Amino acid sequence: MRKPGTAAVPARLRPLPLAVACAALAVSVLAGLLSGAADLPAGGVLKALLDLVPGVDVESGLSLIEWNVLVELRLPRVLMGALVGGLLALAGAGYQGVFRNPLADPYLLGAAAGAGVGATLVIVTLPAAPEFGVPLAAFVGALGGVLLAYTLGSMAGRGNGPGAATLVLAGVAVSSFLAAVQTFLQQLKVQELERIYSWILGGVGAADWRGLAMIAPYALVSTLVLLAHGRLLDVLAVGDEEASALGLSAARVRLVVLVAASLATACAVAVSGLIGFVGIVVPHVVRRLAGGSYRVVLPLSLLAGAAFLTLVDLLARTVVAPGELPLGVVTAFIGAPFFVMVLRATRGQVRT
Repeated sequence: MRKPGTAAVPARLRPLPLAVACAALAVSVLAGLLSGAADLPAGGVLKALLDLVPGVDVESGLSLIEWNVLVELRLPRVLMGALVGGLLALAGAGYQGVFRNPLADPYLLGAAAGAGVGATLVIVTLPAAPEFGVPLAAFVGALGGVLLAYTLGSMAGRGNGPGAATLVLAGVAVSSFLAAVQTFLQQLKVQELERIYSWILGGVGAADWRGLAMIAPYALVSTLVLLAHGRLLDVLAVGDEEASALGLSAARVRLVVLVAASLATACAVAVSGLIGFVGIVVPHVVRRLAGGSYRVVLPLSLLAGAAFLTLVDLLARTVVAPGELPLGVVTAFIGAPFFVMVLRATRGQVRT
């Protein structure tokens, strides 16, 4: 009997699923650029995008105001939504490969709780900090939370590295502790609660080119590392002992993937706040439609996650226009029922 998470045959990414995922991302990006309070002509938007390509000179026909709305407001927001969604989905797929558990999530190891503590600490103690202070503190906090969870898990790993169940338990313990720390910090300065909760609920409404440039290098490194480990995650899916018999260091692969997935999560939460369920919903749908091989699941999750969160952000800023819903609220409405469905469908398959 095949173990959960393994593919029936060695799988490669086929052109058709890749083309469908790319098309879905392109459509979602275009929809995000065309929708908003200001009505922009579709032809002008397409020409303006072509004009942004180096070496291409096209007259878009957009007015100066329309150009600024497109290039300075909508384009960075849509790109940030796509980047955050892709990183969260890719990290979720990586965690699920490490834990051999379809319910694993980017926030499983204390990344979200650590980011919350970091952001809250800056908001409470340094209200006049530079604009990049909160994202930077969230980034450091997310990595610190994961490092703490992995260290605690390693202490119980008897020298062979932490097992999947040990890492999960360590992550839960660290998340609970950090959540308590965050609550304590919030009570020190209750007048900042609105700003804190606004960040915690998540969103990309404040996205700009500087924020994109800030996380782009880290996002690129984490993405390349995770995509390069697809085949090794397929081997790891058969079990640590079997992987070791094949000459693969399960502990080393688990550590590298955990670091890369946590770096991707830290990048995402640093600029968007806490947006849950993307790392569960997207990889599960991809796995159902395209198979269980991580050489397929990882790249498709990256593209599908980008398309998914771009559409979610479009929904968040149009459903109660001219108001705007936090992204974390919308993804919770979608993801919570989906999580229950996945839980029911995977009973007896979740491995610890």
